[in-house]
Amino acid sequence: MATGAQEKQYPPSLLNFFVYNPKFGPKEGEEEKKILFYHPNEVEKNEKIRNVGLCEAIIQFTRTFCPTKPAKSLHTQKNRQFFCEPEENFWMVMVVRNPMIEKNNKDGKPVVEYQEEEILDSVYSSVLQQCYNMYKLFNGTFARTMEAGGVDLLKQRLEKFFYRYLQTLHLQSCDLLDIFSGISFFPLDKMTYLKIQSFVNRMEESLNLVKYTAFLYNDQLIWSGLEQDDMRILYKYLTTSLFPRHSEPELAGRDSPMRLEMAGNLLHYGRFLTGPSNLKDPEAKFRFPKIFVNTENTDEELHLIVYKAMSAAVCFMINTSVELTREFCEQLDSLVGPQLTLLASDICEQYSINRRISGPEKEPQFKFIYFNHMNLAEKSTIHMRKTASVSLTSIHPELMKILGDINSDFSRVDDDEEIIVKAMTDYWIVGKKSDQRELYVILNQKNANLIEVNEEVKKLCATQFNNIFFLD
Repeated sequence: MATGAQEKQYPPSLLNFFVYNPKFGPKEGEEEKKILFYHPNEVEKNEKIRNVGLCEAIIQFTRTFCPTKPAKSLHTQKNRQFFCEPEENFWMVMVVRNPMIEKNNKDGKPVVEYQEEEILDSVYSSVLQQCYNMYKLFNGTFARTMEAGGVDLLKQRLEKFFYRYLQTLHLQSCDLLDIFSGISFFPLDKMTYLKIQSFVNRMEESLNLVKYTAFLYNDQLIWSGLEQDDMRILYKYLTTSLFPRHSEPELAGRDSPMRLEMAGNLLHYGRFLTGPSNLKDPEAKFRFPKIFVNTENTDEELHLIVYKAMSAAVCFMINTSVELTREFCEQLDSLVGPQLTLLASDICEQYSINRRISGPEKEPQFKFIYFNHMNLAEKSTIHMRKTASVSLTSIHPELMKILGDINSDFSRVDDDEEIIVKAMTDYWIVGKKSDQRELYVILNQKNANLIEVNEEVKKLCATQFNNIFFLD
């Protein structure tokens, strides 16, 4: 993008992405057999082999210094390479071109400057790990695929998945939230939460095929029966891919409690987000996406049914050994639709009451990101919107980078600590790590001193996190 007549800025971009296994082509002349997937595919065969060989050599070389922890990344002037071994001998590599500024020199000729320090290893290493996690959610582990159909089947699945998935990677939008990959929880009063728990229990009993259930409202999680790590990646898929694809302008007043009498007459707003788009269509297909959970232990394969009414969405996961028929989907629709519509209205009404009680929100003098490693809870007032394709933040990218640097410092030590930074733009940035929780605060008070900044952060903890213990 152009920032002036003389200067053009280019964000980081994906150059290469490949998956290989060094055990598959150990002999000379068989190097191509190691490559399981390579993007972009148009690259000449010898260049693919050369690039994979270079990564292999770097990883082997770094093993001599630390056999258990080989290289995670390689920094060069023009790009950054990231390495990940998600399963034994299976390596994933992502090569990212560094951001660039193109200027004209005295003679009017363009000169490119690479901004080598603008990319954070922790952010893009997390993005690479997410690529594997998302693949595993829909295809299971590499080892499982090898058992099912050998190298050819694995190549097919990698090609089919990553051909589409890599198009959704917008590297310029990646930031601290990609490191956390947390879950935003919807705040609820006890009575409404009990109603939801009761609804989930009733549905699981009535639809006795259901193995796991997850309940979301407004793209925020309320209830989940899945293990945390499985829910974390499913949540990412739902909120950055599935829900945005099906978002539609909600009708005015659709979540309004005024429509309760309609819901009581079994009129409802329920619809399937996966599977049949229209139950009345005689040609409707009753195929649902399959997901893999508990891959470390029992390795379960499940149908994923996502059903939505207004702003409430419920995910039902059913064993793939069961065939899902039209009758089952009609039963689910007639049972879940009216109750979910009522529940969505209840949640909306309760949320509106709570908002009225707390009063109008003033523009605060601070913005923050909070993350809890124990329950993966994440909250950000910095991000106005965060999807796979866009990250709308209300602060300058330079401040986001400082947050990432503070996080990198935190990850190097296990102790609780606090870091305070004053940016060139006169913003104060505070990072607090305490008892598995991390809090990052940005204050716009250029004339404040350290003592005043510390007081402001204490006030924030008292108002926003009054029931959370932060060590002082």
